[in-house]
Amino acid sequence: MRFLIKKTPDNFIKSLNDEISSILNRHFGDYYPEYGYSEDVEKLSMPVEITEKDKEYDIRAELPGVKKEDLDIDIDKNYVTIRANKTEEHNEDTKSYKKSEFRYGEFARTVYLAQDIDVDKTDAVLEHGVLKIKAPKLYAGKDSVKKLTVK
Repeated sequence: MRFLIKKTPDNFIKSLNDEISSILNRHFGDYYPEYGYSEDVEKLSMPVEITEKDKEYDIRAELPGVKKEDLDIDIDKNYVTIRANKTEEHNEDTKSYKKSEFRYGEFARTVYLAQDIDVDKTDAVLEHGVLKIKAPKLYAGKDSVKKLTVK
């Protein structure tokens, strides 16, 4: 005798979506790798939060374990590129087993904004693993490029 399991609509739709995604990734993942899930992309990702205000943009990026010396921020007109490098600390240890879920390497993120920003008045601060960039909007016809120094 077979048993029936009652599924709620939310659970059913989620399981159906997961199954369809799995089938598509299995068959078409090699053709469109940028659309598939990649664990490597997640390992070196940089989550950002952008808030647009009347006169400025507030950009925040999570960078746990990154030192300000390992940051490189470029601003040009209406985009901000954040590059970071997180290196692994090497300890001489005689243990025979080590599991590490920390993420190391170089990674970058470019954020495009709807309006040009005033690069001369843009400022960046790194506090407690969160990079905060205040980028005032540009209203005049200024055109320049600036490299930010993190404080």
